[in-house]
Amino acid sequence: MTSTANGAQAVDRAAQLLSLVVQADEPISFTDLADETGLARSTTSRLLTALERNHLLERDSHGSFVSGPLFALYAARHDPWTQVARLADPVLQKLGAQTGETVNLAIPRGETVVQIAQVNATYVLGARDWLEVDVPAHCSALGKVLYAYDSLDLPDGDLDRPTLHTVASRSQLDKEIRDIRRHGYAVTREELEVGLDAVAAPVHGRDGYTIAALGVSGPSARLGDQLDDIGELLVEQADSLSRLLRRRTHKEGAA
Repeated sequence: MTSTANGAQAVDRAAQLLSLVVQADEPISFTDLADETGLARSTTSRLLTALERNHLLERDSHGSFVSGPLFALYAARHDPWTQVARLADPVLQKLGAQTGETVNLAIPRGETVVQIAQVNATYVLGARDWLEVDVPAHCSALGKVLYAYDSLDLPDGDLDRPTLHTVASRSQLDKEIRDIRRHGYAVTREELEVGLDAVAAPVHGRDGYTIAALGVSGPSARLGDQLDDIGELLVEQADSLSRLLRRRTHKEGAA
């Protein structure tokens, strides 16, 4: 075999190891990497050492491998949420096809909820574009999910009431949060706008921390009788998105 072929093979093997570590749901041991790739232990050790030396991999306190500081550096220099939105798009598209309604992905930022991705409703009458809209968190299913899972600080003082259906007090909001934790999803019925309902579920990062909320919204006339069914669907799809993102992001890169 020529030196060029040997070099290409080494690159392929190193890339295989790197891919396994980055896509793993948790740190992966040397033994598991050698077994998964079928490489000789000496070869595995040599390639992992090279990847560590170039900051592509590193070891945790137990000696298992995780993605290296170059990945964190890249995330710090680039908006990580652009990548998250891109990775989440197939899940949003699937939910949009299943429900026909508007689907949003939102993140906490300071005391507010920022919506970073949207799939529009297939109906002529659907929810509007929420990407540039500042929505009070206590009026939205997305915001209530982020409250319930400690990703957003609970509000102090009086709560604004855009409609007569909006949660009226902190004690009422606390009760809803307990219900959200029990059911795994949040529901709003005409709390932001009359005639608009919404459901949302949490998206978790690698350490279980809630990094985002996935939601569906639409006219009350269509969603009113389906909110619980859509909530269960959202929990399923949010879990799927969580598993995907755990392979690609760290909490630090998504903060």
